[in-house]
Amino acid sequence: MTCKADFLNPRSRYHGDFKSENLIFNANLQEFSNRVAIICGLETNGKMTPDEAYENMKSLWKQLKRSKKELGIGLEQR
Repeated sequence: MTCKADFLNPRSRYHGDFKSENLIFNANLQEFSNRVAIICGLETNGKMTPDEAYENMKSLWKQLKRSKKELGIGLEQR
């Protein structure tokens, strides 16, 4: 890791079926996971109330669901 951003926002390789929408969703999922971890840390250390943490995570979850829907992930192929 060459800089703080790489340390604070780690990225893993994608090993699934290679489609552009899967790759994009994987990046979105990693971002979601990283942000949830940060929110949990802030709440645990008293920097954020449980209600604020919940609302932030709820908003992130909605963004992830919207991303999945827009990318067409999980829809049956006919």
